[in-house]
Amino acid sequence: VQLQASGGGFVQAGGSLRLSCAASGSIFVINAMGWYRQAPGKQRELVASIISDGSANYADSLKGRFTISRDNAKNTVHLQMNNIKPEDTATYYCNAVIPRGPYGTEYEYWGQGTQVTVSS
Repeated sequence: VQLQASGGGFVQAGGSLRLSCAASGSIFVINAMGWYRQAPGKQRELVASIISDGSANYADSLKGRFTISRDNAKNTVHLQMNNIKPEDTATYYCNAVIPRGPYGTEYEYWGQGTQVTVSS
């Protein structure tokens, strides 16, 4: 399984960006997809996640500015980032949780990361 993220870049504070991530490979179903981010010197943190029925979970500090969505048929997940702030500067990683085997053991897969840099 490979996750390919795209859409990062430079943006001014107050602007918008849309990140996308496509999963490919031997995939029957994806239980959850999500976005995490890691700023320099900080731990990786959850931005948002979404399960197959569209139910989403957000970091409290990001509610109202970021929106996650997914296309189950295309195994893609998107993150719409609005009113971006300098503190959103980080490397953003997409994530997929995929069940494997007869017992549905869940495995996590990660994309390579896409950089978002916000100027004030």
